[in-house]
Amino acid sequence: MATESGITRRQLMHTSLAWAGLATVAPLGSVLAAEDNKWVLTEVTPATVLGPFYPLLNKPTDPGTDLSMIKGGTARAQGQLLYLMGQVLDIKGRPIKGVKVEIWQTNAAGRYNHPSDPNPASLDRNFHGYGVTLTDADGRYRFKTIKPGAYPVTQGWDRPPHIHFELTGRADRHVTQMWFPDEPLNAQDRLFNGLRPAAQKMLTGKIEPPTGAMEPDSKIALFNVIITNG
Repeated sequence: MATESGITRRQLMHTSLAWAGLATVAPLGSVLAAEDNKWVLTEVTPATVLGPFYPLLNKPTDPGTDLSMIKGGTARAQGQLLYLMGQVLDIKGRPIKGVKVEIWQTNAAGRYNHPSDPNPASLDRNFHGYGVTLTDADGRYRFKTIKPGAYPVTQGWDRPPHIHFELTGRADRHVTQMWFPDEPLNAQDRLFNGLRPAAQKMLTGKIEPPTGAMEPDSKIALFNVIITNG
């Protein structure tokens, strides 16, 4: 059932993401519906499976938010540099402070830093593939990482690039994934194809060019997450 948001369309459509002089608009159009000129949030971000490669036993001791370089290292991880950012909101469109946001992903070659990953692709010694942060007062999170690679699951099925999320608040625990737009393998992904078209849209990030002091070869990935209460 839709819940009246109590906030304006402009407030929802122009959610501000600002860090160190960066201001980026992150639209929430995929989760909004117009009804008698009132804007309402219709559903939470679809949940997905945790997957077998959550780093339960091999998390970095101090992961932080910069996955692009091992702390204390001198070389950057291989692959397309990516600034991943967004907001965590409740079903009334209110930002949620203090939500623990965890991400994990493959390296650029499609290999998880996990002992159970059977993929023969090479590990990247400059990439551990896990990050964690807390949302700020405006519900915002931000990571610096690289675009993950695709990898084979079974014969005839390769998973496209995606990033896993686990969000833990005071009342909710939510597991989901972000897919990348315009990836040819999306059409063949059994998990993606098992979702409704509206859910596919909600779970596809938006890619933008870099701004401000970001590296010129980097990209921005915007991904907002709606959870029930926080």
